[in-house]
Amino acid sequence: MEVLVDLVVMLGMLVIVPMGLRLADVPEADTAVRLWPLFAVPGAVSLWLPRGALATALACCYAAGTLLLALSAPRRVAANRSLAPAEVALATALVSPAVAATALVAERWGYPLFGFTLEILDLTVPHFHFAGFAAALVAGLVHGAAPGRRSAAFAALSVPLGTLLVLLGYFIDDWAELAGAVVLTAGMWAVGLLTWREVRPGTGDRLTRALLTVSAAVLVATMLLALSWAVGEATGLPHPNLAWMAATHGVANALGFALCSLLAWRRLPRRTGAAPRPRTA
Repeated sequence: MEVLVDLVVMLGMLVIVPMGLRLADVPEADTAVRLWPLFAVPGAVSLWLPRGALATALACCYAAGTLLLALSAPRRVAANRSLAPAEVALATALVSPAVAATALVAERWGYPLFGFTLEILDLTVPHFHFAGFAAALVAGLVHGAAPGRRSAAFAALSVPLGTLLVLLGYFIDDWAELAGAVVLTAGMWAVGLLTWREVRPGTGDRLTRALLTVSAAVLVATMLLALSWAVGEATGLPHPNLAWMAATHGVANALGFALCSLLAWRRLPRRTGAAPRPRTA
């Protein structure tokens, strides 16, 4: 499982985050975007080294980049003076990699941060690259494609809220985490439905339509898996173990949802594109 998780994290660091940042076109994050390889490459290398000082130092390089990115979120909010749903989603995306990097630094040092096992810290890293960064970013993009839809506003707000509740559930109990999983699932299903109904019909390009179709369809299965795991953890009912979740839910979300979504949005014309691109009055 460890090798699979590390490969997924590398995808997030080296491909998903920089691609998503260029889609979002956030001027406040320009420095982080330009310098991203200088942060992400050491972070990726740290994944393959034994735990210790060198791996931790390289992970800290990545953490510095994510901190720079996170600091752009309040700057954007202050500049735009807006808490519109798409802006909330984008702010969540900008901050999420810093949460992942914090877990990465602790895990590479072998330190059980806040009492969490190293296995949980290890899985937190991909979670906040994909369920945090990619999911929130795509929710904001979808809101921009269907700005008048209540379901689009719901998606753009519930994905960040669900991500936050899942994070809080780590510190409270399994029932709180289940509540977060329910909210996040509802938001992600809304993203999938809007992608299918509002975004996909707007392009005549076969490859783009195929990518959007896959990204929407994958969410049905992956979020059902997330719910089944959260229900099982809270109630004690039989549920998939973490290795199975990483191999199914994790890989499908990374490749089927995040990668396919961002590749499709790159191909869409700007008029159909992201809410984060235009400045909000």
